[in-house]
Formats: sequence, C-alpha cells, structure tokens
Amino acid sequence: MEVRTLRYFVAVAEELHFGRAAARLRMTQPPLSRAIRQLEADLGCALLLRSPAGVSLTPAGAVLYEEACALLARVDGMRARVAAAAGTPTLTVGILADSVEQMGPRLAEAYRRRRPEVRVRIREADLADPTAGLRAGRVDVALTRTPFDDTGVSTRVLRSDPVGVVLRTDDPLAGRDRLGPPELAGRRWFRFPDGTDPVWGAYWTRPAGVEPSAHDDGPVVRTVHECVQSVLWDGAVGLTLLGHPLPGGLTAVPLDGMDPSRLVVAWNTGRDTPLIRAFVHLTTDLYREERGRASATAAGGHAGPGA
Repeated sequence: MEVRTLRYFVAVAEELHFGRAAARLRMTQPPLSRAIRQLEADLGCALLLRSPAGVSLTPAGAVLYEEACALLARVDGMRARVAAAAGTPTLTVGILADSVEQMGPRLAEAYRRRRPEVRVRIREADLADPTAGLRAGRVDVALTRTPFDDTGVSTRVLRSDPVGVVLRTDDPLAGRDRLGPPELAGRRWFRFPDGTDPVWGAYWTRPAGVEPSAHDDGPVVRTVHECVQSVLWDGAVGLTLLGHPLPGGLTAVPLDGMDPSRLVVAWNTGRDTPLIRAFVHLTTDLYREERGRASATAAGGHAGPGA
C-alpha cells in the first residue's frame, strides 16, 4: 500500500467524485480509477459505492479514510522534521477551501521571490476544520476565515467580506434585495459534520434569529462545492460570500444582521518562529497593498468629469 495511493483515495473520499478528485490531484481520471480499483483488490473489499452521480464510502472505506488521514498527517510531519534536520527550511501552509483563490498566485510568487530557500508545503482543508490543520499540528500557518474558536490561535485580519443567503433562482425569496432572518424560518440549511467547531458551524449554518427546521435534516457538507450543489439539487439554503462566483441557477441575497466573514492568516500562539513571522508579515503587507489599490480604483471611478 503506497502513500501516493492513499493520497489518491483520500481525495476521492473527500470529493466523492472521481472527476473532481482527479482535478484536485492534477491528473486524469483513468489512472486515478485504476489506482483505486487496485487498492480495493489489494485489500480484498469494496471501498466505494459508484453511481452516475458520484461515489459514496462503504463502511470499510470510511475506516480506511480515517486511518489514511492519520497516517498521511504523520508522513507529512515526518518529512517536515527530516527536512528541518537536513537543513532545508520548510513551511507548511494550511488553506481553507478557496480562501485565497484570487490572491493565491500573487502571494505564492511574492513568497518565492522573497524566500527562495524555503520549501513550502500546502495542505488544503475542508469546511469541517476552520483552523485548516493548526489545531492538529499539521500546519505551521493557515489562511482561513473567522469566526471559529480561536483559543490558543493568533490571527491577523486580511480582508472582510459581506455574506448573504445562497438560494436557487426559482426560490420565492430569490428576487428580494435583502432578507431578514425571520423570513428564513423553517428552511433546511446545510450542516457541517458532527464534531465541527460550534462557533464556526453556528455562523455558517445557524445565523442568529433564524428559526431552524423542526427536523434539522439539512444535507451534511464538507466542501464549498458540496454546499453549492446541496442548494442546487436539494433546495437547501446556506450562506456564501457576496460577490463570490456562483453557478447558473443560484443567486445570493444579503442577510440583515450578519457580521462579515473575515479572511485571516492564523498561527498557534507561542509558536511564532521566524519562518511563520516572515510569512505573516508578507501576507499582511500584500493584502494591505491590494486594499490600497482597490480603494484608489474606487475613488477614481467616482471622480468628477474634471478629475
């Protein structure tokens, strides 16, 4: 059983779709499918239930997923420690979902230019872990969003983004300019898996003032893609960043009383090594410059004809 094959399996288990897992792994689908089938043959049991809509985990697959995640975390930690002992500075960065989708390329280029001697490892986390691996000790620093239980975690705010309710375009409320929490009473909201940070879960799946459905049977989601698809296919509702691109058939409506979602750089308090401090400072400076450019552009756009 190779580590690489386990990484393949974890990607499929988290995406629940071979096509999306292949895109995430930056490979084509046929070799990924062959690798998973070979893994099932080696173990002598089915790990996935396949259907035209995607895949789901069998009981054996669920066990392997948990074990594989733990093993891969240990492997990554071992590699980092070996690299450090060998004299190669390594920084592991956790990223929550698509938190840095827009600024990611600029940040990566700026860091490579500033610290070319550092080996950077990226670990993408799903929505069940808002610390993106910090709490588990899997990463050194994280780019994520608040609010979450920040006990023992230090943060710096990079940007604040307004949020709204994501609805199907055929929803009776979809044409509204704004919505109040009471208007969403009884709706089925998507949920995060059991054990998810309650502060994080309450913000995204139980906004203040919204009376939940009596059955609390909304779909359980782990990824942004699953959130979007649960609204599109299942008619559930949830929150999204306003201005965030949505697929056809969906729209976002501002929700009164919602605090903005803040993009932050985070690290474990008391573990601010020189590498972590340098990354935090660079990231903060880059986003400050971006805000300055955006403000200048907005001011220019509102200037009078003689400007």
